[in-house]
Amino acid sequence: MKLWGGRFTKKTNQWVEEFNASISFDKELVEEDIQGSIAHVRMLGACGILTDEEARQIHQGLLSIRQKVREGKVEFSIEHEDIHMNIEKMLIDEIGPVGGKLHTGRSRNDQVALDMHLYIRKETVELAKQIFTLQQALLGQAEKHVDTILPGYTHLQRAQPVRLAHHLLAYVSMFERDVDRLFDSYKRVNHCPLGAGAIAGTTFPVDRQMVAKELGFSALYDNSMDAVSDRDYLVEFLSICSLVMVHLSRLSEELILWSSEEFQYIVLDDAFCTGSSMMPQKKNPDIPELIRGKTGRVFGHLLAMLTTLKALPLTYNKDLQEDKEGIFDTVTTLKGSLGLMAAMIETMEVNVQQMKKNASRGFANATDLADYLVNKGIPFRKAHEIVGKLVLYSLEHQKTLTDCSLEEFRRFSPEIGEDVYQVLELDQVVEARKSFGGTAREQVLETLARKKETLEKNRKKITNIY
Repeated sequence: MKLWGGRFTKKTNQWVEEFNASISFDKELVEEDIQGSIAHVRMLGACGILTDEEARQIHQGLLSIRQKVREGKVEFSIEHEDIHMNIEKMLIDEIGPVGGKLHTGRSRNDQVALDMHLYIRKETVELAKQIFTLQQALLGQAEKHVDTILPGYTHLQRAQPVRLAHHLLAYVSMFERDVDRLFDSYKRVNHCPLGAGAIAGTTFPVDRQMVAKELGFSALYDNSMDAVSDRDYLVEFLSICSLVMVHLSRLSEELILWSSEEFQYIVLDDAFCTGSSMMPQKKNPDIPELIRGKTGRVFGHLLAMLTTLKALPLTYNKDLQEDKEGIFDTVTTLKGSLGLMAAMIETMEVNVQQMKKNASRGFANATDLADYLVNKGIPFRKAHEIVGKLVLYSLEHQKTLTDCSLEEFRRFSPEIGEDVYQVLELDQVVEARKSFGGTAREQVLETLARKKETLEKNRKKITNIY
């Protein structure tokens, strides 16, 4: 007999049973479900809704089931549909009919909402910790490569030389914003929906504040209809995860390009690459490629969630069962991607000479020549034109700007003097950018120190919010 089967006269169609059941995936919530039920039964006992003995038996039964779950001694049944009914059936089998009193004053609607809030709250913290590990790996490489110079790119064309540390710190900043978003979203995740019942609350004198305090929530939903139907926090979580994947995908793209024969900027550790089944010489950057590919998977879960919610009337509808698989897959995908990326960054070898060689090629110092002319009193737009013509001349004669003689320079502008060669030196070009946030050594070191300080503050913040 179904735990909800009193009103029904026919057995559920087998296809309906399989289509309707969610235990195949929502068993992921087993710890959260038991945690919520323990808090609920403690409240029922404290409020006199259950006797002390009934509450004690149910509490002990739940602890016993949790232990069996952790020991792998529990089998979930599709017959009981979801994690909530499975646990309740196990409880009744464990302690007898008194187990049927656990569900007093609550519905699966507010129960599943509670489970998801507990799950997302936990995973928000876990993802932030994994981002910290990746940031630490990036900071470690940045610290080693403050004086490593490589070409900076715009439109994937060499633009201006930068320090490798400066380049890596850009990603530290991206992931820093991701952590800030996770922290901010935590405030909305940390609301307790239990006590909302199926839609309108409950007739029992429950103490919602006690449950919230027991479970560490900072606030209660103040509308029972909103409590059971709200999935905004899941959309927000998926949105943040999508942005994290964007940043991981961009970093993956750089690792893929930089490890190619055309760039030869880095060597990825063999542990994170694979070979070809046909070409014995190949070393493929499969892991960053997979991270780049899995980004679309996470985007898809975000779109699916938005689509599920867009036309749902209040309050609970069975459509909301579709909120879980995408969330679970997103968490698994993101954790794997963050962990692997941190390990790849930490172990990658940098080809310092190749980076510097490429930074010295081309006309990455052209802007500096234009700025030099501006400092001689020439309007920037005119200086831009002069340097453009000099670049064209150099290309035609297969030269770099520093290969040009002073006489050649002065054909284009008599204001150019001997001091131009110092201005155009690679190290000077990088060091000249002393504006806040620039790639000059002092600025990079200051940014590095700030990022390390922020990382430590965020690590401490985690202990305060969870």
